[in-house]
Amino acid sequence: MAPENPTPTPRAAERALHDFALDLRWSWNHATDALWRQINPECWDHTQNPWTTLNNASHAHLKALLGKPAFRREVGQALAARAERLRRPTWFSRTHPDAPLSCVAYFSMEYMLSEALPIYSGGLGNVAGDQLKAASDLGVPVVAVGLLFAQGYFRQELTPDGRQQALYPFNDPSLLPVSPVLTEEGDVLRIPIHFGTGHVWVRAWKAVVGRATLYLLDTNDPANPPGVRCVTTQLYGGDADLRLRQEITLGIAGWRLLDRLGYRPEVCHLNEGHAAFAAVERARGLMEQLRIPFRQALTIARAGTLFTTHTAVPAGFDRFPPTLIGTYLSDYVQKRLDIPLDGLLALGRADPGDRNEPFNMAWLAIRASGAVNGVSRLHGTVSRRLFAPLFPRWPEAEVPVGHVTNGVHTPSWDSIEADTLWTEAAGAERWRGTQEGLAERIRALDDRTLWTTRAQARAAFIRKVAAICARQQGYAGDGGAADLPVPALSPDVLTLGFARRFATYKRPDLLLHDPDRLARLLSHPERPMQLVLAGKAHPADMAGQELITRWIAFSRRPDVRGRVVFMPDYDMALAQILVQGVDLWINTPRRPWEASGTSGMKVLVNGGLNLSELDGWWAEAYAPEVGWALGDGREHGEDPAMDAAEAETMYTLLESEIAPSFYARDAQGIPSAWVARMRESMARLTPLFSANRVVRDYTDRFYLPAAARYRARLADGGQAAHAIVQWQDRLDAGWPALRIDAVTISEPDGQRQVAVALFLGPVPADAVLVQLYADPLDDGPPSVTTIPPCGCRDADGLAHYALTTGLDRPATDYTVRVIPARGDAAIPLESAHIAWQR
Repeated sequence: MAPENPTPTPRAAERALHDFALDLRWSWNHATDALWRQINPECWDHTQNPWTTLNNASHAHLKALLGKPAFRREVGQALAARAERLRRPTWFSRTHPDAPLSCVAYFSMEYMLSEALPIYSGGLGNVAGDQLKAASDLGVPVVAVGLLFAQGYFRQELTPDGRQQALYPFNDPSLLPVSPVLTEEGDVLRIPIHFGTGHVWVRAWKAVVGRATLYLLDTNDPANPPGVRCVTTQLYGGDADLRLRQEITLGIAGWRLLDRLGYRPEVCHLNEGHAAFAAVERARGLMEQLRIPFRQALTIARAGTLFTTHTAVPAGFDRFPPTLIGTYLSDYVQKRLDIPLDGLLALGRADPGDRNEPFNMAWLAIRASGAVNGVSRLHGTVSRRLFAPLFPRWPEAEVPVGHVTNGVHTPSWDSIEADTLWTEAAGAERWRGTQEGLAERIRALDDRTLWTTRAQARAAFIRKVAAICARQQGYAGDGGAADLPVPALSPDVLTLGFARRFATYKRPDLLLHDPDRLARLLSHPERPMQLVLAGKAHPADMAGQELITRWIAFSRRPDVRGRVVFMPDYDMALAQILVQGVDLWINTPRRPWEASGTSGMKVLVNGGLNLSELDGWWAEAYAPEVGWALGDGREHGEDPAMDAAEAETMYTLLESEIAPSFYARDAQGIPSAWVARMRESMARLTPLFSANRVVRDYTDRFYLPAAARYRARLADGGQAAHAIVQWQDRLDAGWPALRIDAVTISEPDGQRQVAVALFLGPVPADAVLVQLYADPLDDGPPSVTTIPPCGCRDADGLAHYALTTGLDRPATDYTVRVIPARGDAAIPLESAHIAWQR
């Protein structure tokens, strides 16, 4: 009988190391760390990147290690542990064993998985990467598609006068933890698409993310002309022309790749409108498969498509001139979709008939989706306002946009100290199930345990900051880099963190509103503070860059020098260090321009607290027991008086509440009031704002229903979709004749009686609902009650409806309306007609 964990041969062990290094699960699970340190300790300690460590190891040293049975046994144990993990039932397999969902195709322009794969900019990539990791943890069957950028987003250096310089180092695929996608014959797989009438080849790379797989596309194929090879060079670089070609590559080539590899997703999840062409290409594939026209195919595809919007302002949507769409897609539309170009352009316009209106990718995504969501409760409200033009005369509250508030992948962001604490309190499987009982276990921890963990993490953070700054100063030389103050941080001082993209709407200068007052707070003799900052401004955002320069100048003031540290080149690795170490995370956007925000969520698992504007996620997370808030929960635009008032509030909170709470110690030297907030923040908010909860929400509320709808429309050659198209055509043709002829509302004997006479014209009675409607009260939903039909049409061709109901609001609050009705259609996404009582 073979031993339970056999020692692999040297060759098998080497293959296993190669596989481990290419599985980005190491970015949140550290079971193999000891192996990498033995292989190349210097490289490992510097990069924490197994792929780099393995590829930079001495061949002689690696061969010697592989010759040692003890080392190979460690590899064998890691192999056995991985096999056991993959055999173990997951949340998805236990909860939904007979689900109609076999695959979700997730499309995003960027992914933040690890600093070893720098193809991200910020929040959008953070969400995509964290959700992909959580899908792996939970066993949700997700395959993801993105672009492999040759330069990614820019890297940041600072000049001696504190100005940002953008650098674009090259991402050599051979040095990244990805492998080329090959054909069965072992050749590089190449996907053909067209830009206009020009033939383009797209290559693909594979990144393993635990149980999930991410495919990354690039156009840097030798057979492409130079202009095409550069399409996937920079993330968010170039002009509208380049952006459109990137989005065509992501959506059209991305869906073709999945089809070529044999994936048959029931659900397509569009993470922002950048990926909307994936839904169009999906419909084209259904046209070919079922031999049906485009509208019918799109009706099938729509049922299984989810669009998540992250944009809080209209300027955030990608818009393209109609002529540019024609340049690149007219041949595809006319020959492959078999519709006129105006047919596609209409899908991306609020007014389909306005030929001068730009093509809006968010509009296309909505019209190609069966469900739409924002990324926080407040952002859902904002998005309904933004998308209202597509649903004229519908109440804003009923614009079909829900919300799933973002969360972060806690194992990717917790410190060693926090991970130990949570493991001892809640077990190693805590983020791979429903998270039941987590809050109670954290609330049961004593003050000393919590405070010791926080103090250890802060001390480790300060050591890391000092080491990073020393390394950066060592590289500066005579190259013109900024002479930043040497940190003089203390492990016993209240530590504030502020890090994000430097854009004016995020108000990174709000804390600098009164520099002298801030300096006094930082240098307080009994209750000092220290501040660590980081952030980039877009290379074209000069106002944002100027804010960085202001902070650099402030950090050089003699009265705060060493207490204020600006860390250049904000990236994922630096973000992890910051969120693990700071005591208080500060966030100051203008409400409601931060759709969700995730940076403040990352401190939760580490025992950090938040002082934030009541915007995005904090608008629904805040309570006095878990942190502090800025603002009054209303929108004020760019009012300088409100900026001044909120800066004053922030200074007052720091001086009068936050610092005293941190420094007020009991007989054991523990700040009991501070720890009480820590405990409640960790217990209440960490599970709620985790990617674990997010992916379970998406699965239960969106993926499973979408998969069932898609399968129903796909059945019988798409007959259900054909019927929906016919229903839409009948409504479009007949709706102009429909009118509410008469409405009578009376209130006898404490009851409200409503009678409606409706002229339907050619519209079938079963194609509509007649409703009694009242606007929402406060923040609640609208009041909507269906009025049932009384019977056949009368001699005048009127259909009669009647309702008797209780009195809950004045009769003047109510009006009668008529909307489309069909059980297997999404209203108003698939028919936005509406008629109101005059």
